Amino acid sequence: MLKGCIFDMDGLLFDTERLYRDTWIILAEEAGLTPDPAFPKAVCGSSGEHMLNIIRTYYPEVDPVHFQQECLQRVDAQLEREVPCKPGLFEILEGMRSCGVRMAVASSNPVPAIRRNLDNAGITDYFDVIVSGVDVPAGKPAPDVFLAAADRLGLEPAACYVFEDSTNGIKAGHAAGCKVIMIPDLTEPNDDLRRLCTGIYPTLADAFRALSAPSAE
Repeated sequence: MLKGCIFDMDGLLFDTERLYRDTWIILAEEAGLTPDPAFPKAVCGSSGEHMLNIIRTYYPEVDPVHFQQECLQRVDAQLEREVPCKPGLFEILEGMRSCGVRMAVASSNPVPAIRRNLDNAGITDYFDVIVSGVDVPAGKPAPDVFLAAADRLGLEPAACYVFEDSTNGIKAGHAAGCKVIMIPDLTEPNDDLRRLCTGIYPTLADAFRALSAPSAE
C-alpha cells in the first residue's frame, strides 16, 4: 500500500454528479435549448476556464459564466440539506486511517464548499489536507490540484493513490504521476481510461480491500 490517498469529491466521495447532471439539463431547457446528453460527462470534474470552454463548445448561445454559476448555486442549495455518501466511503476512510495512510481531498470546488460537504457527512477529521482546483493555476485535466495535494501531504506523487470517477480527473491524476484508481460513476471505463488507471473497482470498499491485500503494491 502506498503512503497517501488523494480523493476527488463529487461522484467519488459523494453521489453528487447526478445532481449536477440534472441541473445542467434543467438550465439548458430554461435557456430554450435541447440538452446535449454528452455535456454532463464532458464537464464532469472540470473547473475554471476549462469548464467555461466546455460550456462554450456545447452551448455557445449561453453566457458561460452565468450558466456555470447558476448550476453551482443550485446544487449547493441542495447539498446544504443533504450530502449523499457513496457506497464504501466509511470503510475506506476507516481502513486507510488504520493503516496510517495520509489522506487529502482534491476537488474542483472552492474550499468552503468542500468543507461544508465533509462536515455535513461527518468525515472532515479523516483528511490531513484539502485542496481546491480554484486555488491552483489550472484545473483538471491539468495535474496541478493533485501535485499540490501530494506536496501538502509531504509525499512524492508516485507515493500517492488518486481516487477518481471522471475522465478529466483520471487524466489529471495520471499526469501528476500518481497511481490512479477509478471508481466509475456516470462515466464508464473505456480502453483509454483503463490505460491510465492502476485499478478500477465498483466501490470504494472494493478498492480498499484490493489495495490492502498482502499482494497489493
